[in-house]
Amino acid sequence: MLQDFKEHIENKFPHLFVQHSLLACSGGLDSVVLTHLCHAAGLHFSLAHCNFQLRGSESDQDEQSVMYLAEKLNKNIYVTHFDTVGYMNNNKLSVQVATRELRYHWFAKIMEENDLATLMTAHHADDNLETFLINLSRGTGIEGLTGIPEKTPTISRPLLPFSRDDIKAYAIAEGIQWREDGSNSETKYLRNKIRHNIVPLLKELHPTFLHNFKATQERLVGTSKIAAQHIQKIQADIFSNEGEVVKIDVSALKRLHPLKAYLYGLFNDYGFTEWNDVAHLLSASSGKEIHSKTHRLVKDREFLLLSKLLSRDEGVFTIDENKTEIEHPIALNFQEVPKIDGQGKNVLFVDKETLKYPLSLRKWKKGDYFYPLGMQGKKKLSKFFKDEKVDVISKQRQWLLCSDDKIVWVIGRRPDERFKITEATNKIVKVTWTK
Repeated sequence: MLQDFKEHIENKFPHLFVQHSLLACSGGLDSVVLTHLCHAAGLHFSLAHCNFQLRGSESDQDEQSVMYLAEKLNKNIYVTHFDTVGYMNNNKLSVQVATRELRYHWFAKIMEENDLATLMTAHHADDNLETFLINLSRGTGIEGLTGIPEKTPTISRPLLPFSRDDIKAYAIAEGIQWREDGSNSETKYLRNKIRHNIVPLLKELHPTFLHNFKATQERLVGTSKIAAQHIQKIQADIFSNEGEVVKIDVSALKRLHPLKAYLYGLFNDYGFTEWNDVAHLLSASSGKEIHSKTHRLVKDREFLLLSKLLSRDEGVFTIDENKTEIEHPIALNFQEVPKIDGQGKNVLFVDKETLKYPLSLRKWKKGDYFYPLGMQGKKKLSKFFKDEKVDVISKQRQWLLCSDDKIVWVIGRRPDERFKITEATNKIVKVTWTK
């Protein structure tokens, strides 16, 4: 196995020969064997061990065994203790999620403080199969069936081609000692149920099941990459970025078949999961919308508008006369200038003597009206937005600069006639919106 491991490192992880890495070691079979293999292969690494304090004296014995291993191999070691139960209770997390969050946050901190580019973990082929079955049981797209990636920009998993049997056989042949975690034999967790009750039956059905699965998964990875490239091309063709909003042509979406498969590929990364709802939105009336946990999709005439969920900045913000700039809720700069210079949509020049301080900054509301610069008479903002073809999301994001509740500026769109510069103007205020 050592020779196969060295060749695998040379082919897939040559950076491990020249970089100093961090190796996560629990004291169990997989991570202890990975430690021995990396040492025998001449890799440069330090060990990191987390004591989650969940198994009493057994957790402490795990820690002692890893410290002894580090001393035996003359390796630097980082050790930490977590109040895992407290973290679980405070954040309402399961033990699996809590321990994962704690350890990976700590690993990232060590790597940043010690300028280490790579974390090595001991995931292997059986872990990959278990993950595949877990994702399959929960419902997933093709990306959930492609398994654990061999490497990311910060994590390397050099044991993925090797099975649990390979690893155990190597440990026994080399006389390697490891710690057994009693909780791994319990079947109250989904992964352990799959590991102990399902995987052995699959291997019994076909002696080369794991090998065949690895070959199938390689093909799935290839298919996934082809599909991702196709989806990216479609997004480039029919998604257009307009500031913080992505505009998507509904008619182009309707021409895609099979529709729900394409909708999954196009919108899954934004957290959407109810594909019937997304499909129905294509034929819905303007203003209809659906939400994921992070994004919203709004039907606006012949388009869908995709944006992050808006924060609720619905208050009124006052601006005193002596203010020269504000940063919240939007960035505005105020200065007195001798003349009009540098006009544009994001710049307003206003007669200071027409203003009543403090000014106010607020979102638009139903019934708002103003006197658009260059026009006679007043106009409702709702009608102005309709004429300007302002989409639903942009309307909800629209801020107004007001004086005595009169609209001075529909920011970024149109000033009000009542506050314009005239021949009688003595003081000019320049307001600049920095997006």
